[in-house]
Amino acid sequence: MNEDTLNMSIRKFLKTVGVTSQRELENAVRAAVASGRIKGNEAFGMQMRLTCELLEKPFEVEGTLKLE
Repeated sequence: MNEDTLNMSIRKFLKTVGVTSQRELENAVRAAVASGRIKGNEAFGMQMRLTCELLEKPFEVEGTLKLE
């Protein structure tokens, strides 16, 4: 196994996840504000789940999305 290849592959995947997730979240928040479903000053619990064939169970990260 080449450690550098592994590292670069993981970084590339996580960069794609990060960019795509940010865009989707921004669009969802804007749509929710525009529809009146939220005011735009809330905070929301967040959870990201990463699954992989090699992981025995999903890896989860939790946090908060603050709008103001």
